[in-house]
Amino acid sequence: MQPLFTSPPESICILRLSALGDVCHALPVVRTLQDTWPQTRLTWIIGKLEHKLLGHLPDIEFVVFDKRTGAGGYRALRERLEGRRFDALLHMQLALRASLAAALVPARWKVGFDRARAREAQWLFTNAQVAPREREHVLDSLFGFAERLGVSTRSMRWDIPQPADALAYASRAIPDPARPTLIVSPCSSHALRNWSAQRYAALADHAVTHHRMEVVLCGGRSDLERRYGRDIEGCMRQPCRNLIGQDTLLEFLATLQRATALVSPDSGPAHMATTVGTPVVGLYAATNPRRSGPYHSRQWCVDRYEKAATRYLNRSANRLPWTVKIERPGVMDLIEVDDAVEKLDELIAAGAPRTGDRG
Repeated sequence: MQPLFTSPPESICILRLSALGDVCHALPVVRTLQDTWPQTRLTWIIGKLEHKLLGHLPDIEFVVFDKRTGAGGYRALRERLEGRRFDALLHMQLALRASLAAALVPARWKVGFDRARAREAQWLFTNAQVAPREREHVLDSLFGFAERLGVSTRSMRWDIPQPADALAYASRAIPDPARPTLIVSPCSSHALRNWSAQRYAALADHAVTHHRMEVVLCGGRSDLERRYGRDIEGCMRQPCRNLIGQDTLLEFLATLQRATALVSPDSGPAHMATTVGTPVVGLYAATNPRRSGPYHSRQWCVDRYEKAATRYLNRSANRLPWTVKIERPGVMDLIEVDDAVEKLDELIAAGAPRTGDRG
């Protein structure tokens, strides 16, 4: 497949609205384009929540698309881009609402996924496709867009700036970074991916008693997350610090960077930890960690996706379409406390190495 450009284009628009984990996956692709074509102007159409995490990145123009405003969001996008034309649009999101937004972006090339992966009729909104690939991690699949443009290298960096107030919050949340600290971020936005509070508490107690770790509970402001925090505290026999609902995304990111490790289900925080080099004990049964696990910590993930496929779908995971999620009541109960304890013990025995290029 011939590259679309043999010299640097003047302007590129990236369309990746959500979710937090997926914009974290997209950022190394954007960094690669910046490193390879430093004179190319980059515009990123992004969701409102995701903008709170990445919107302060320098040298990128952000256009916030708020899906909650309905037709008004599309009108605002059209007005914002009126009179402009990009050399390429990278349509990285498989959702009809994202494709409707893509239709409003004036671009010579509108690059989407290959026909086999272009779900929700994405192919109707593009005029160029990435090379066909099978069974890739989400992050690897997004690098297909850079390759289609003509960029074959990878800059596996995130480098999300952390403002002074976020760093100050993190220093209060984890005053002594030399003391081993385990952050427990218990909730995904998909409730059926969540482990039980009792099992989180048992794992946290193990971290305190066997590894002398401080346990810090982190999460958002939803009623579910606050309830999880109270329930975990109530079930624990050892002390912990419950900071759920007290931080912003950037404050949480800075806190993650000071932590020794994170425990989390398939969620945005698992991928935020990857951006700052913090290893993750991921809890996976409803989703496949080979596809959506924390990119540099997949060896530390508890993987019960195969067991879930057999029990709930009567098929081996290898026979399922790559994107299938098994979000069924009780699926996360396939992960026993001992499974997570084993992975945490392995991680600590290995020295809880920082991940990626952060040494």
